[in-house]
Amino acid sequence: MKIVFSRKGFDTKFGGGPSPIIEGRPVSLPIPGSNGETTTYAERGLAGVVALASRGKHGGETACHDDPMFADGKCWLGQVGAAQGHLRNKGIGSGDVFVFFGLYAEPGTGEKHHRVFGYMQVEATGSPQEIARDKAWLAPPRPHPHFHGEWHRNNAVWFGKGQTARNAGQELRLTLPGETRWSRWRVPDWMHARRPSYLAGDWRWIDRRTLDARGVWQEAVCDIGKAEKPRRWLDGIIAEIEREV
Repeated sequence: MKIVFSRKGFDTKFGGGPSPIIEGRPVSLPIPGSNGETTTYAERGLAGVVALASRGKHGGETACHDDPMFADGKCWLGQVGAAQGHLRNKGIGSGDVFVFFGLYAEPGTGEKHHRVFGYMQVEATGSPQEIARDKAWLAPPRPHPHFHGEWHRNNAVWFGKGQTARNAGQELRLTLPGETRWSRWRVPDWMHARRPSYLAGDWRWIDRRTLDARGVWQEAVCDIGKAEKPRRWLDGIIAEIEREV
């Protein structure tokens, strides 16, 4: 089994600021669209939220890249270019799990930090044409951006069981408590021996449980094989995402 740490949503570069935590729940703001997307922030019910998060740069009429998309216990994800090539080269496929994280602001203090906001366990993947013929496939509830627009030839869609977090508990926080560098993560001790791609360099590991995750990367792959300790950690993360508040 492989875990993919997948960076999604608003940040200081894409969107202009962190996503919010609203009524105790992380709300991942899709980045603004740039490839013929048709779904607007208003259609997602995010007009006021995105205007505040982007400090007025974007509003309800702005088209958004509505990806990953979640509904009814399922997730639809698109990927393309170098990031998709990396997933292919690492052999990501059915049964592997994407753990989605993004940049968030702590309510009240505005403290920026990385946190997990959702997951997907892969059931099918392929080009838009291929995946639509897969027996596991269910059509998304809204137009998915990777079915439209002009994309590189390796454009792919991923589909599977998935959900967004119902709570913003500390168990889903990646950034060290009180750390102003939000890319400074507290990680489980098993990860030091199974370092994710892009995050393997010795300079990144302050100690066995502290990781510097800075840099421009989207998908970091951690091959956990059949090891029990990483699987228990992943089961705990998924349980926390699915936990009712």
